[in-house]
Amino acid sequence: MKRKFLLPFLLLGCAAFAQTIAPVQFASGFNGVTEIVHAGTSRLYVVQQEGTVRMLEADGAINTTPFLDITEVVNYNGERGLLGLAFHPQYATNGYFYVYYTNDNGDNVIARYTRSTTNPDAADANSAFIILTIPHPGNTNHNGGCIRFGPDGYLYISSGDGGGSGDVNGNAQNIDVLLGKMLRIDVDVDAEYGIPGTNPFQSEDGADEVWAYGLRNAWKFSFERNGSSMWIADVGQGVIEEINKVNPANGGLNFGWRCYEGNEVYNNTGCADSNTLTFPVAEYTHAEGGCSITGGYVYTGTAYPNLQGKYFFADYCSNKIGWVDSTTPDEITWAEGFEGNFTTFAEDINGELYIAGGTNGVIYKITDSTAGTEQFAKSGISVYPNPAHNEVFIDLKNQGGNVQATVYDLGGKRLIQQGLTSNLNSVDTSALQAGIYLLEVNASGNKTQQKLIIN
Repeated sequence: MKRKFLLPFLLLGCAAFAQTIAPVQFASGFNGVTEIVHAGTSRLYVVQQEGTVRMLEADGAINTTPFLDITEVVNYNGERGLLGLAFHPQYATNGYFYVYYTNDNGDNVIARYTRSTTNPDAADANSAFIILTIPHPGNTNHNGGCIRFGPDGYLYISSGDGGGSGDVNGNAQNIDVLLGKMLRIDVDVDAEYGIPGTNPFQSEDGADEVWAYGLRNAWKFSFERNGSSMWIADVGQGVIEEINKVNPANGGLNFGWRCYEGNEVYNNTGCADSNTLTFPVAEYTHAEGGCSITGGYVYTGTAYPNLQGKYFFADYCSNKIGWVDSTTPDEITWAEGFEGNFTTFAEDINGELYIAGGTNGVIYKITDSTAGTEQFAKSGISVYPNPAHNEVFIDLKNQGGNVQATVYDLGGKRLIQQGLTSNLNSVDTSALQAGIYLLEVNASGNKTQQKLIIN
């Protein structure tokens, strides 16, 4: 029997779009993935909670030597560990990148490291420059940990509220502390960091670094590639998980926690009027089987037109991928779940999306299993069966000229190439492992592509 690399189709009986989502195994063998980002090239950098960063090539190959190993300074315990990674917008020239981790005291640290001057595939582990330390209570949870450079060039940092139960310290609503916040700092200064001139609380009471507040534990946020919107997925207390969409030019927003969990009152004693709060654009409850939202990205790639304009996220407990329309994000569509416990998404340099299973160490590429079928229908060519097993038939419908079929993996590697000599042709696929591939038929220079599923 062929080893199964293709996840079962994630089906929703009443939603045609759901039937097209097919996460396909791209790489495996990771341990506790907490973040995946790129640095302006096709390579992905995979953060492991223990304190290492590994390099993942565009063809799915994993470099054997870690890009960074700071396990000596990382406190890996519960929700603690190496949690975030962001490359400087000018990384290609200055070699700077930033990490977010929990230290031995349980505090959260943002540190800058530098690429090795002798090996571009490695970081200088001795180049640590501490940017900011956020004191954290004795609780091990709610550390936040996502860091991103915004369209304005500043570094944004999501910090958890300090943990415990129900934000007993009221940190998220206290603008004088850095917990339960979205912070924004300028790292392009001679000191550890500077405060952007438009940060909302620098000229009044409140911590200068605070850009927004009222967050419980924003586990992953992202900016749309065109810079128009910021998406924040905030993990709920015990009932509601929420998605926030805001204009990144609008600082000073209060997202409501601990006064509200999602749109529902949690503990509004001493809280501001609800009219002053920013409520989520979408939410779901734990009654639906979830427990902890993992934020993702708006799909802006070109490989799968059906996915464009959708904001994707997932839930750690239900193992389901969900999405909302980025323009009208009021209704959530879910796919069925699978095993692995999603911990982070990734967006590559081309806008294609990936998702990681935290407990199974697998990184999947998010694909649309129906992509290309319309092209084949218009050309008159038919491919069947699809899904296939040991062979697939290609009916050319009296296409003339020189015709060739090629099968590629999703990394672009050519696996099969065969000339087609009759109207009905059989292509031997018995050597392919179960998964999703790209079938290309080239008829006298006219190329048509379709996803080919092997089970």
